[in-house]
Amino acid sequence: MPERKSRKDAVRNREAVLTAADALFAGRESPDDVTMSDVAEAAGVGKGTLFRAFGDRAGLLRALYEARLEPIREAVESGPPPLGPATPPGDRALALLDALLCFKLDNRRLTLALEAGGASSSPYQPDHYKGWHGLLQSVLEQIPGLTDADFTAHALLAATRADLVEHLAGEEGVPRETMRAQLANFATRVFSARSS
Repeated sequence: MPERKSRKDAVRNREAVLTAADALFAGRESPDDVTMSDVAEAAGVGKGTLFRAFGDRAGLLRALYEARLEPIREAVESGPPPLGPATPPGDRALALLDALLCFKLDNRRLTLALEAGGASSSPYQPDHYKGWHGLLQSVLEQIPGLTDADFTAHALLAATRADLVEHLAGEEGVPRETMRAQLANFATRVFSARSS
């Protein structure tokens, strides 16, 4: 019986930490302003609990990102069009890019913190980037006549980098719908040029 209670406590603590971290990232001006101590205090857990559950700040960021991304992942894996696997590849690629852009707009501080990932690490190595790149590349490979899907996926994902999204939405004040339309137009031109 104690083991079951321990597991329930761990699940409850994890949920409390993710909820607290979510609120803190949403409420701070800069993602760098959120510390592990802040999260532990807001969640009502000890720092040791936090570090055991997530390892470090990067682990916490990844867990929060994955939790927020889960509805999109489910739609991509088994949902209906436009994100689901039954969608024609050109339409699906556009929908994937739009979903990623909207996700980053809705989670600006979290994705900024996650993509910053430390000065010495490459932004192209983390699992979250590799996952999006692999998915987009596999969809692009299905577009007739489009060659070099690997590079094209990298180039299109560059248009959704968190620092660019923050610059456009925050500093330049580009409206959400304008950014979505610009990305769709850009991607459509890329598909047309690469497949002609």
